[in-house]
Amino acid sequence: MLGTATSQPEVTHVSKRGFWLLLDDEELLVPFAEFPWFRQASIEQLTDVHWPSADHLYWPQLDIDLSVASIRNPAAFPLRASAAG
Repeated sequence: MLGTATSQPEVTHVSKRGFWLLLDDEELLVPFAEFPWFRQASIEQLTDVHWPSADHLYWPQLDIDLSVASIRNPAAFPLRASAAG
């Protein structure tokens, strides 16, 4: 059985274009243009992110699950839900 991850994801910067997410030694931009459901989120909601497995991120306050691969390469995931409102 694999052990649990010991590091935690961290939001390092938020701008009007998106936010930066640090996963171990990799920092990824999560642009609002590609992930519009984060656009209206508060800082508290953005920073409450869980990393239950290597390719799975979860924001419980927003009820959003994302594959890390979809952040690295959004074009490879053309089907996505639209932002409400």
